Amino acid sequence: MSDDQNTTAAEPAPAPSALPAKPIPWPQVGFAAIALFAVAGLAMAWLSHSRLLSLEQELVRRQANSQGEASEARAQSRQAQDLSRDTAAKVALLDARLAEVALQRSQLEELIQSMSRSRDENVIGDIEASIRVALQQAAITGSAEPLVAALRQADERLARSKQPRMEGVRRAVVRDLDRVKSVSVIDVATLAIKLDEVARLLDELPLVASADKADALQSVRERRAAKPAVKPAPVKGQEPGWLDAANERWQEVWGLVWGEARSLIRVTRIEHPEAMLLAPDQRYFLRENLKLRLLNARLALLSRQYDTAQADLRDVQALLERYFDPQSRKVGVANELLRQVQGQARQVVLPRPDDTLAALTAAVPGR
Repeated sequence: MSDDQNTTAAEPAPAPSALPAKPIPWPQVGFAAIALFAVAGLAMAWLSHSRLLSLEQELVRRQANSQGEASEARAQSRQAQDLSRDTAAKVALLDARLAEVALQRSQLEELIQSMSRSRDENVIGDIEASIRVALQQAAITGSAEPLVAALRQADERLARSKQPRMEGVRRAVVRDLDRVKSVSVIDVATLAIKLDEVARLLDELPLVASADKADALQSVRERRAAKPAVKPAPVKGQEPGWLDAANERWQEVWGLVWGEARSLIRVTRIEHPEAMLLAPDQRYFLRENLKLRLLNARLALLSRQYDTAQADLRDVQALLERYFDPQSRKVGVANELLRQVQGQARQVVLPRPDDTLAALTAAVPGR
């Protein structure tokens, strides 16, 4: 108020001729300003309230929308999870199918590669397989026939192929075939037959303790029949007299009596005196023991145990020489059969076709 007064005092005094100034109604102005401010505040409060209501409505609407979207998202997530599980199962099934297809493809490729091998490689593979099988058969049977047959068949196949690069293989086959053929192989079947023949003869072989006199008389008679007396042809016009006939008859009778008397007595040198002391039951067991030794030798031959067979054959031959009559023809036949078996029953090492196998390995590229 002082400021207003100072301002009023500072103002120049109105002219005397001017009208007097009306005083300003400041209280009314204040009330009007207050009312104006109140109205403005109310308007602003109403606007704020309406805006707040609209915001609340928008928030409620958005919350409802978000809840709907959340429920829809949960449903979609469940569907996505189900779909992902189905997809994972389908992917696993596709992986299994893919692995199966890959396996089938690899098998098909191997089949195509095996079918696409050249004719020479197939021939080489067949020849090598047949030779290895023949080697096993030869080792089992102890015979060179399987190996000879395999090498001969390989030579024929290589001759039909007529490939220049297979000539080295064919030359190796021919060399191995000649080496295998040069080896003398034991004929086990023939040796077994000879041993069976000796076993059959054992029951007929005469012992030293009981020399067979009937055989001796028969041998004398056979020698006498083999050399008949040659009678001189009668001269034409002369008939033999009764004296000549009687003399001839007397010589025949005397020769027969003398031969019979000589056959009754035999003088034999016995190297082993104990052979004469065999009892009848011991003779039986001797023959059976020899048969058992021959059977053992036969089994040893069949199993290719040639050392055992040789030992049994030596024992049999020693017993034959000690207890049986060496002058008998059957004993000589049995000894000869045993010597033949002893000479042939030996270990034979079959040569391996190493040249052929090496040539086959070198003929296939990539080995």
